[in-house]
Amino acid sequence: MVAVTTETKSAGGKMFVGEVVSDKMKKTIVVKVVRTLRHPFWGKIIRQHKKFKVHDELNTAKIGDMVEIKESRPLSKDKYMTLVRILTKP
Repeated sequence: MVAVTTETKSAGGKMFVGEVVSDKMKKTIVVKVVRTLRHPFWGKIIRQHKKFKVHDELNTAKIGDMVEIKESRPLSKDKYMTLVRILTKP
């Protein structure tokens, strides 16, 4: 499933929409955020993705869910996002 992300800037940091690709860790999920942009020289529309480790305190998100995440203070070595809400379930 390919999703187009929306990136918004809020008072607490950037917010992204992405798909959960892993929920194997305790209180942590991995979210794949896909964004589309125009190539600076060729002008072709390209898709880029990035995976974020996201803090999920209650372990509510499962693989395949579309979620909204938000930037926060660093929570571990490579976890600096928190789960805001689950948008859709598969």
